Amino acid sequence: MASDPLFWLMALSVAAVLIILMMGLGTFGKGGDFNRKNANKIMRWRIGAQLFAVVMIVLFVFLRGEGG
Repeated sequence: MASDPLFWLMALSVAAVLIILMMGLGTFGKGGDFNRKNANKIMRWRIGAQLFAVVMIVLFVFLRGEGG
């Protein structure tokens, strides 16, 4: 599995969602002007990255899943 490029793409997309989520939560927790200006934009990026991650997970399971 570690040599499968689709696995790494899936793992990177999940990591990107986590990074964007942590960035959004950090700005929300800190508050201030940056949060007011960028909170919605950051969460929209998270939703897009999350959609991509879900598609990658489903694609990986569909193409690499065993059994049936």
